[in-house]
Amino acid sequence: MEEETIVVGLDVGTSKVCTLVARVENGANLRILGVGIEPSQGLRKGTVTDINAASESIARSIEKAERTSGFEINSAIVNLAGTQVSSTISKGAVGISGRVIDQEDVYRALDSAQAIAVPHNREIVHVIQRGFNIDGQEDISQPIGMHGYRMEVEAHIITSAASTMENMRQCVSMAGIDVTQFVLNPLASSEAILSETEREMGAAVVDLGAGTTGVAIYVKGNVFHANVLSVGGNYVTSDIAQGLRLPNEIAEEVKLNHGYAVLEDIADDDFFNIVAFGSEQSTKVARRELVNIIEARAEEILLMVQQEIKRSGYDSMLPAGVILTGGGAQLPGIRNLASKILNSPVRIAKPEKMVGLTDQISSPAFATSVGLLNWGILFSETNQIAPERSGKSRQSSLRPKADGFREWLNRILP
Repeated sequence: MEEETIVVGLDVGTSKVCTLVARVENGANLRILGVGIEPSQGLRKGTVTDINAASESIARSIEKAERTSGFEINSAIVNLAGTQVSSTISKGAVGISGRVIDQEDVYRALDSAQAIAVPHNREIVHVIQRGFNIDGQEDISQPIGMHGYRMEVEAHIITSAASTMENMRQCVSMAGIDVTQFVLNPLASSEAILSETEREMGAAVVDLGAGTTGVAIYVKGNVFHANVLSVGGNYVTSDIAQGLRLPNEIAEEVKLNHGYAVLEDIADDDFFNIVAFGSEQSTKVARRELVNIIEARAEEILLMVQQEIKRSGYDSMLPAGVILTGGGAQLPGIRNLASKILNSPVRIAKPEKMVGLTDQISSPAFATSVGLLNWGILFSETNQIAPERSGKSRQSSLRPKADGFREWLNRILP
């Protein structure tokens, strides 16, 4: 009897920390066994600003997940939400000598592609294959089993500030667990919400978080571009707090209870009550006043997303449109506003294909959290889940077994 596979995802965000424990059933389905959700402290724009406060939030989240699941957590796959992300395209080549190409040849080619000069203050997060060339034949997605003499690979290499990753490692370590692997936020979210059809046709995943907005562009089944923007839902909350003279906590409640993204949809006679700074009595506020503030900031964020998609050069290769997820995607009216500004089909996505303790996490706000578990499934197929070595990239250290290799390689070379 096969031993059951348990995967753990740790989503450390600007507004919340979420630890999920799941069992993999039938090779791909997730049964959520443990959930630990805590307000986040000590983080801003996805990066650590107070190590002790952040570590305490992580520890409380892990404790809750351990208590609900009955499992002791020693390691987890952790998201990376910081904005100091950059990517480059690199090519690698190896000789084959006319024989059949095997997995090791693919790894040698990818290892060759990542042999680039990485500044001492940067660290490789992901090395993702975009296509192979065998003896001049281009656009080969799966070279294993083919004959050839020379194989080239084009790889998408994503790096992050080494200090950002090291500070997060330290926070997680102080909470008593090891980092199995870091996964960039929009890539994690994509694993939970993106269909194979969208991935193949071409689509942009936009993860609207509290402190950051992640963008990942998929073309021909692979990631062709990824970045994290330093804007998010907290900017909307801050504008509401200033415009209506409210504490941030109350402004967030007002946004959640009365917020909307499109001003023209709000009636003139729509009002709600608030208690502003320096007042003991509630005041009636026109909802249009609130929505006017929200729409202006939401437009600004979406225009930045549009600029990022155009900057990638793949804006004309996205017939499947834009998939919005993250907590910001729950704002009523945001889909229509996004469709208008981005001039593209837009859908709101939440994680699916999971059973068990799903009540708290069946919303767009937990796409990254569940996506980390999906990455855990891929990693578990390698039988090589080992804690990440501090300060070193593990991109070339894992070698998957044959089962699951094709799907694994199409996602990432870890």
